[in-house]
Amino acid sequence: MNDQLLLGARLGVRITYLPQTSSTNDVARSGDYRDGDLIVAGEQTAGRGQRGNGWESAAGENLTFSLVLEPDFLPAERQFYLSKIVTVALADLLARHRVAARIKWPNDIYVGDRKIVGILIENDVMGAALARSIVGVGLNVNQTVFGPMAVVPTSILLETGERHSRMQLLDEFYHLFRIRYHQLREGDLTEIDRMYHERLYRRDEQHSFRLPGGGAFRGTIRRVAPSGELLMEHEDGAMGRYLFKEVEYVIP
Repeated sequence: MNDQLLLGARLGVRITYLPQTSSTNDVARSGDYRDGDLIVAGEQTAGRGQRGNGWESAAGENLTFSLVLEPDFLPAERQFYLSKIVTVALADLLARHRVAARIKWPNDIYVGDRKIVGILIENDVMGAALARSIVGVGLNVNQTVFGPMAVVPTSILLETGERHSRMQLLDEFYHLFRIRYHQLREGDLTEIDRMYHERLYRRDEQHSFRLPGGGAFRGTIRRVAPSGELLMEHEDGAMGRYLFKEVEYVIP
């Protein structure tokens, strides 16, 4: 029995390990996978992130996986809370390993101005609630050399000087996530919001941002609305509300 089967037995879930696949999110769409199942890839040949971007990951060096959920208790208008608990759990995981991570709205994890985690969540809605969600995660673990990317990357090894077991990290993440998932199921949104905003990248700091048309402005992130909109205070004191793709960070 391999490490994945042992881990799956301990967690009480099904873990499918694929040495190579195009994208774990694509595999997870199969009706064979149910609530709590995990699909883990040794290498993704066509991993993708937000905005249609690709996700670079060296074979065998990082943790790339998808988690299948059936959160039928969660109203569709509150689906961004799924992103909140995933990112909080990942920030909790990194803090355990001495990596001071921050949540970059909507679905990334940064250390300073370097990206360490990319997340892609795909939801299916039935009626007024979520029926099925696929949470795709790419966590840079032991990779130290990256190709040319639009975003400057980092990894746990680069930040700490220590190599880590990918399966051990998956074990830790799953337990941390289940804590947050239980809070969400129980409706403890106040605590989720608190934990999320404590870790929010560039919160209460004035920075430059860019609009899709190319216009730039200075603003201060204040919080993220339950609907997922980014609430930002402009220099003149006016509050702006931005949906995904309506504003971009300017990062050196």
